[in-house]
Amino acid sequence: MAGVSMKSNILRGILGHLLPITLTGLFLLPLAWMFSASLRTPGLLPPKEIEWLPSAPTYVNYIRIFEILPFGRYLLNSFVVAFSGVLLTLVTASWAGFGMSLLGKRARLRLLLLSAVLQMIPVTALWLTRFLLFVKIGITNSHLALIAPALMGTTSLFILLFYWTFRRTDRAVFESAELDGANLFQIWWHIALPLARPALMAVSMLSFLFYWNDFITPLLYLRSQTLYTLPIGLLQLQEMDKTNWSVLMAASVVVTIPALIVFSVLQRALLWWDSEQ
Repeated sequence: MAGVSMKSNILRGILGHLLPITLTGLFLLPLAWMFSASLRTPGLLPPKEIEWLPSAPTYVNYIRIFEILPFGRYLLNSFVVAFSGVLLTLVTASWAGFGMSLLGKRARLRLLLLSAVLQMIPVTALWLTRFLLFVKIGITNSHLALIAPALMGTTSLFILLFYWTFRRTDRAVFESAELDGANLFQIWWHIALPLARPALMAVSMLSFLFYWNDFITPLLYLRSQTLYTLPIGLLQLQEMDKTNWSVLMAASVVVTIPALIVFSVLQRALLWWDSEQ
């Protein structure tokens, strides 16, 4: 019986790992195809069947995208916007979430209702009002217009993630720190944030993707080519040569790889933190 039970546990373990591995493979297949397509000879038509490795792979497409457009500048601009947006979002969203967690029940319910309503408003309804406001204060055609949403936590979802994290913390922990003479900023920095590391990791990843992949906002506000970000660069490449798929795939790989690196780093950091607990 013990042998049968052991075999059953091994089988369950294999099946338990097989499903996530299969799902991961399905998500990675498009990325593998995109990388393979970026290695094809420039100007060739897309293959009729999936080609996992070109017959004559070449890296000239990656050199070509930096020759056609100032892609290095676009890459730098995207990093500046994304990391600035992430840092500001972490500060403002955690401040707001921490403040909400300290409010009374009635005030918390009102803010939760307001957050839910804001989540239901389509972003397109804000474009005109936001554009007129940014024109009025004179921040159009600058990266300030792209990271301005971070001053309000980027989205109410990020604020709610921090709020739910802080609400699970025993309020006596904050009260005891206050009795010891700590002010609200010290409590937030030294106690609340270290307890909210999973929320910090999640919001960092989501906000990075939000600003890294943002296409509409740069299209609305930026006019100078030196300020363009990678999504605008992809659009320019497509307009310049719509049939050169290998070059477009190479540019897509350049856009995708930093997001994968950030995701992997944050995931490993979260796993390391969990192992330390």
